[in-house]
Amino acid sequence: MGHRAYARAVEGMIHTPYHLVLVTLQGGARELEVATDCGHRYRGPERPGAVSFVPAHCERRVRMHDVELDWASIALKPALFDPMVEEGGRRACEIAPFSNTDDSFVVALVGELVRLHDAHGRLDRAYCETMAHALASYLARRYGHSATQRREWKLSPWRVRRITEYVDAHIGCEIAIADLAQLVGVSSGHLHRAFRATLGVTPLSYIHEKRIEHAISILASEDAAIAEVALRVGYLSAGQFSRVFRRLTGVPPSKFRAGAG
Repeated sequence: MGHRAYARAVEGMIHTPYHLVLVTLQGGARELEVATDCGHRYRGPERPGAVSFVPAHCERRVRMHDVELDWASIALKPALFDPMVEEGGRRACEIAPFSNTDDSFVVALVGELVRLHDAHGRLDRAYCETMAHALASYLARRYGHSATQRREWKLSPWRVRRITEYVDAHIGCEIAIADLAQLVGVSSGHLHRAFRATLGVTPLSYIHEKRIEHAISILASEDAAIAEVALRVGYLSAGQFSRVFRRLTGVPPSKFRAGAG
């Protein structure tokens, strides 16, 4: 919960590893401008009862004019949505960001939490966990995409960009699929299916391809030992590196170097 005293102009940014639900309790702003790196844009008045949603790891930038308001937010772990992925034959996958939506259920739920906090000075943890599960279930059903709504479960461009940039920056390190999933706010299972639907390969295959691309550039330009090249592109053993290199290029790294020379 928070209060924003009157200001002619306010700017801010949100970027968290949690899904964030925002509710304007009282007051508002003459104009709210929203831009996210997920592609969402909004421009209009901020009013009491307005509900906004920011997906995990999605950067949301705001600018408000003539603003004075009370607000509350609820952070939801992405894992809360995992048990619903296959529930009832549906896939409650990603929820797109939205701003200033009318949603009486969310407003009432957040309002009740605020009332309890004001009355007792704290909130019961078990009660909050129950409400968080209820809210996640509601959001997935009302705003999430299901298998019947989308033929392919693809990653949005900003998620693809964030994953590929991360892989490029960490090519010589261990890269866990779970870390990539957390990076863009989805489950590991979701990432595997969506990544393959989007790029045509699994995340692991993509990582191997990028490692070998980098190894090729090293072998073609430097006289480093095979074992050193393996370590520099993220393989703990020269044997594993050689097997993957041969599978993707058709020749072992030693013969590739001889041909390149």
